Amino acid sequence: MYFAQEMLATRGETIQGKVCTVSGSGNVAQYTVEKLNQLGAKAVTLSDSNGTIYDPAGINAEKLAYVMELKNVKRGRIKECAAKFPGVTYREGARPWDVKCDCAFPGAIENEINGQDAKTLVQNGCKLVAEGANMPTDLDGVRVFLENKILYGPGKAANAGGVATSGLEMCQNSMRMSWTREEVDARLHIIMKAIHTEACDAAAEYGMPGNYVAGANIAGFLKVANAMLDQGLV
Repeated sequence: MYFAQEMLATRGETIQGKVCTVSGSGNVAQYTVEKLNQLGAKAVTLSDSNGTIYDPAGINAEKLAYVMELKNVKRGRIKECAAKFPGVTYREGARPWDVKCDCAFPGAIENEINGQDAKTLVQNGCKLVAEGANMPTDLDGVRVFLENKILYGPGKAANAGGVATSGLEMCQNSMRMSWTREEVDARLHIIMKAIHTEACDAAAEYGMPGNYVAGANIAGFLKVANAMLDQGLV
């Protein structure tokens, strides 16, 4: 979410008021929706391996709490939300990518967005795709996003917050300290802004401005290469 915010900021936009599709219904999807709500956006979909729910009114805090109990405690299926809340529809076997949206957040599985899905998102006016899952977009989908100048945050950059938070956890353990949830979130925000800046700057420096795939790859390579040089390994 923080990476998505930074991508939008490069075009003078914010996440507030944006209609967003989210796939999955586990930890990644749940907390994506929570943060979308906090930032004033509207998440309208969630999914599991059986199908997708669509809620044009938005998955608010009450509905999200139900989803969290349903998936984390009861181990139920996402279609139960359609029976619980009026206005929520369930589509068996469907994925969220044909729902009109401003932003898409794949948070389920690898290769869940193919080339045709990507074209559908573009045709429906999607401006941004930020990956919460690992490699959820296949190569054809990536090409479509890049060719159409979509703000596309690949997982290696956009979802680096998971590894970053593990690092923050290690810091607390080493220092025998405990930070509040708010402190961890604030530190994570700073880290994600820095990751965005590195990827964005690397893409621009090497003649591919706005290409976060290239930027993330170059920035990651340079970080490892410079560390090896500093340690005298090469």
